Amino acid sequence: MSWLRTRSPFMIASAVLGAGMVIFLMLPIASSIVGSATGIPGALEDSGTRNAIITSVYCASLSMLFTMIFGIPLAYIFARYSFAGKNFIEPLIDLPIFIPHNAAGIALLMILTPNSMIGGFFNKLGIRFVDSVIGIVVAMAFVSAPFMIRSAQDAFISINPAMEHVARSLGASELQVFRHVSFPLAARGVLTGCLLTWARSMSEFGAVVILAYYPITAPIDLYDTFVTEGLSRALPINGLLIMIAIVILIAFSRLLTRQSRFLRPTEGRS
Repeated sequence: MSWLRTRSPFMIASAVLGAGMVIFLMLPIASSIVGSATGIPGALEDSGTRNAIITSVYCASLSMLFTMIFGIPLAYIFARYSFAGKNFIEPLIDLPIFIPHNAAGIALLMILTPNSMIGGFFNKLGIRFVDSVIGIVVAMAFVSAPFMIRSAQDAFISINPAMEHVARSLGASELQVFRHVSFPLAARGVLTGCLLTWARSMSEFGAVVILAYYPITAPIDLYDTFVTEGLSRALPINGLLIMIAIVILIAFSRLLTRQSRFLRPTEGRS
């Protein structure tokens, strides 16, 4: 707390305002966990709640994998290359963050319903989006992909291009440079993108409830319980979901810390 000993009015005001923000963020979470602690074991015993959580975890993981496969190459292109239309396309990547998520669900439903051209095509192949796991994954990926792309893009931008040029000058192909130089150095940013994408997917309600109400995910189960049975029955589920989020956040934070320690000596030698 040595920075407070300066008695700078600015630092004191910053500390007070910062403390207010911490209280604003933590008080509802702490209150929910404390208020629901006794009911959490019962929520875990409920098969409907367990299945909803499993569905959310499974679909959020698939959504994260989907956005990694398609989003990381796009992030690398944005970070390293200029092309016609880039200034138009790049800002559109963030659009799913800005539009209401129930609007996102309706937009997806319009093109993925079996009566649409795209949805009808996939329906003939036996792939159904409405009220299906695939639909949940698509809805989650749509709203969370910007987090993966932007995190990976920032990570690639932070890498000195000279390191990639040296690898290419030694005979490495573009793929080899990406695999052995660019991606390892950007791994921390990619892991951050994974965390943000997974967390955003896990918590998604608006787009999922419109495109794929079934199978029920954890946010929909929480909403249904709150509407039909009231706050007292919904509170344990709410506390359980918050605790799961805390555990995942701690696990990812430790993973990021370990990954940073692993990279630091390599970066120092280079």
